[in-house]
Amino acid sequence: MEVINSTDEFLNINQPAVVTIGSFDGVHLGHRKILQQLKNIANQKGGKTVLVTFDPHPRHFFNNKELCLLNTPEEKKQLLEKEGLDFLVVQKFDSRFAAYTPEHFIKKLTQNLHMKDLLLGYDHRLGKDRQGDFVYIQGLEDKYGFTTHRIEAVQLDGQNISSSLIRRQLKEGAVQTANKYLGYPYFITGKVVRGNQLGRKLGFPTANIEVENSYKLIPKQGVYLVRSVINEQPVYGMMNIGFRPTIDGKKQIKEVHFFDFENNLYDKELQISFLQRMRDEQKFSSLEALKNQLQKDEKKARKLLSKFK
Repeated sequence: MEVINSTDEFLNINQPAVVTIGSFDGVHLGHRKILQQLKNIANQKGGKTVLVTFDPHPRHFFNNKELCLLNTPEEKKQLLEKEGLDFLVVQKFDSRFAAYTPEHFIKKLTQNLHMKDLLLGYDHRLGKDRQGDFVYIQGLEDKYGFTTHRIEAVQLDGQNISSSLIRRQLKEGAVQTANKYLGYPYFITGKVVRGNQLGRKLGFPTANIEVENSYKLIPKQGVYLVRSVINEQPVYGMMNIGFRPTIDGKKQIKEVHFFDFENNLYDKELQISFLQRMRDEQKFSSLEALKNQLQKDEKKARKLLSKFK
């Protein structure tokens, strides 16, 4: 998959393209249905597959700072790389781009990307003030020489799969439901930083994960069964997300205790995948009571591992 920084950079690539557009936050099952149809049409017509996405997210550009995202730009690229696309266009979403009318954007796609087919989700809108719905875009086909394909919602358990639905599930701690909609375990990426070493004193050394992107969605506070890959080997453990009310309760931490693993991880970047939520965060009367609960958590987590290995 070749990554292009703007639709303008496509000027010298003279080949027909099958294009889809969207934020694709999470690259969930609904997104993958679109990408599969994209590849099917490209195979039938001998074209190239092109996904146009945006950075920053349009809602962040319009000052919705409270919107947490399922993926950072790098995580999204990592997920899309697995889908076998020819090109990923990461279009900068700025005031100039936000002012494009739907027709001007379509003109750009046909001239710069040589678009011959355009796949749009059932509720997708594009262009200034989101004026370009499916019917409007379809009305531009003859003028610009392309065909529009409408993709209906993908349902699972009676729910339309969407990024917003998955965000809600994760905020409620329902990671297994979110993972069903995603088609893979939700994950965070972060660097291992030094903590106060309390876990080691309790017999549960932890890796403290620092997530750089402030808008990355962190699941609901609590204790989770998690998995990572370290030195190309799967490693399992239990992760606490919260404020450690038994200790200080001042700053949210994300710390993971890996089972049967003792290597130094400081300054390493890890991806932590969430498999199952085990309990809420609790405040204990003493460190001994906390240690006893951690022992119970580990016993429970190890029993659950057979479901995920």
